[in-house]
Amino acid sequence: MEQNYNKHAMIDPLFHYVLTPLALLTVILSIIQLVGGFSLASLLSVIGAFLFLFIVAKVRLYALKLQDRLIRSEENFRYFVLTGKRLDNRVSMKQLIALRFASDEELPRLVDKAVSESLTPNQIKQLVENWRADYHRV
Repeated sequence: MEQNYNKHAMIDPLFHYVLTPLALLTVILSIIQLVGGFSLASLLSVIGAFLFLFIVAKVRLYALKLQDRLIRSEENFRYFVLTGKRLDNRVSMKQLIALRFASDEELPRLVDKAVSESLTPNQIKQLVENWRADYHRV
């Protein structure tokens, strides 16, 4: 599937359609069980359900944080290769995530514009003319 501004959001079916709903359902059902009749087993069920939900959320957040670090490293290197200069420290992480979709020819110009005009990630993505797809996102 070709990526562009209108079709670049990534859904992980296992996470978004299976793990998250199951974790939420587990919490809801365990609370219903606890309210229906308090017992040590129902209390442990609620605790376990919340642990499951928190683990699912933290695993996702850790993956996204690692991905952000990799994007920063890759885009810093790409910018250096293209320009011979270090990437401006004023480029925010959110801007950099949007800039990764820009082609090599567009990147230096868009970095300058993002910094000088404080562009939002959405504005940056709309300015990309030659989309550089990213099929390896988490």
